[in-house]
Amino acid sequence: MQDAATAWPEVTGWTCPAPLRDTPRIVMGHGGGGALSAELVEHLFAPALAGPALAELTDSSVVTLGGARLAFSTDSYVVRPLFFPGGSIADLAVNGTVNDLAMSGAQAAYLSCGFLLEEGTEVATVARVAEAMGTAARTAGVEIATGDTKVVESGHGDGVYLNTAGIGLVPPGVDIRPKRAVPGDVVIVSGDIGVHGVAVLSVREGLGFDVEVESDCAPLGGLVQAMLEVTPNLHVLRDPTRGGLATALGEVAAAASVGVVVREKALPVPDPVTNACAVLGLDPMYVANEGKLVAFVPREHADAVLAAMRSHPRGASAAVIGECVEAHPGMVVARTGLGGTRVVDVPVGEQLPRIC
Repeated sequence: MQDAATAWPEVTGWTCPAPLRDTPRIVMGHGGGGALSAELVEHLFAPALAGPALAELTDSSVVTLGGARLAFSTDSYVVRPLFFPGGSIADLAVNGTVNDLAMSGAQAAYLSCGFLLEEGTEVATVARVAEAMGTAARTAGVEIATGDTKVVESGHGDGVYLNTAGIGLVPPGVDIRPKRAVPGDVVIVSGDIGVHGVAVLSVREGLGFDVEVESDCAPLGGLVQAMLEVTPNLHVLRDPTRGGLATALGEVAAAASVGVVVREKALPVPDPVTNACAVLGLDPMYVANEGKLVAFVPREHADAVLAAMRSHPRGASAAVIGECVEAHPGMVVARTGLGGTRVVDVPVGEQLPRIC
């Protein structure tokens, strides 16, 4: 029999840090962009809201209206803090929607904006967010055409939440969606990964690094247009936001039933992100980005597309990181620096909550 000093600890009140897959209630992981988010969409929202435009479950839907092909997208933003190195919730709201449209090959034309304000928030803070949104829209070359404001009681929000929706024209001959990835496609990422998530975490948690990490939040429409000028036959474009590069690759592999092989040494991870992730126990592949894209490009066009990306300011550090293969369909594997391989899973929940 154990004495008090060696007795087993009381565990009945413990909670698991990772949300359980069969939870009957919404948990933070449902908003993390990983497997929990996907299950919520697949098993709850998609059946309830079923329609042909929604069926592809892409970042933006491509619909036909009056003979024109339009990309249409919406997103909501709840980042904390509202302002961080390199950006703000307003920059995320504009660029996030602009980039979702760009992932269908569309140049964004118009946005809507919805402000959800908490009672007691300083008017000066709201003005600062609105001004930042206007600046971001002008930088991205998009017009905010309509909007709405709601106020909730104190304690029922977090200062300012934003929602944006956007529309843009899809050029003729462009068909970009995850199911088009095929074995032989070259996988290209447009620049350094993991920057946004580390930037937000550094200020939210008061972490000090030797070099300040700034968010990569930026509009990608111009970069995508430069790529399309090389060839309209880009198979897949994704912006690896929540869940990071690993989740974006995993979603494409699953949608197209292809295998993806990534070379770890080829991943463009800046030293500050590497160091921060080492301290925090994070994998840069799972950390959010807000100004990067990953492209699946037919091999015959890969060199020219890569050159076009590197000639654009948003893709100066673009790099080939892997390829699509016939083996292990639906799975992403990474070749390590030691010559081995590891499976790159889609996370269940999230490493970093409230990063967008």
